Amino acid sequence: MSRYESVEPPEPPAERPAVSERSRGITLALAFFGGVFGLHRFYVGRTQSGVWMCLTLGGCGIWYLYDVVVVAAGDFTDGEGRRVARWDLPDAGSPPAADRRLTDLEDRLLGLEAQVGELAERLDFSERLLTQVRERGTLPKT
Repeated sequence: MSRYESVEPPEPPAERPAVSERSRGITLALAFFGGVFGLHRFYVGRTQSGVWMCLTLGGCGIWYLYDVVVVAAGDFTDGEGRRVARWDLPDAGSPPAADRRLTDLEDRLLGLEAQVGELAERLDFSERLLTQVRERGTLPKT
């Protein structure tokens, strides 16, 4: 063992999902209809190669055809190196978790606002009753 070798074993790389969140169907449609301009590469986060593809008009059509075949085969990767393999679209009916949390927070704030408004009305009523008592010098009859 030389003095330059590490004593501790290297840490394993962080686990990333092997499949991208991007839709393979959308990527294929963009590659087929706008592939000469690199639209599918912009969609998956590969902007640098998308710019080059746009400037070279899809590598004079060769790069374009290659990408259409690779996307259809399911071997195309996104900007983070994950395969674009899912055909399904993100669930459009339900909002993402962050949006649901935001909506829930907004609902709770509206509920708090209504409760504070009600408490303010009660406090105002109590203050008016106390003012009447001070002016008369006697307690109101109930």
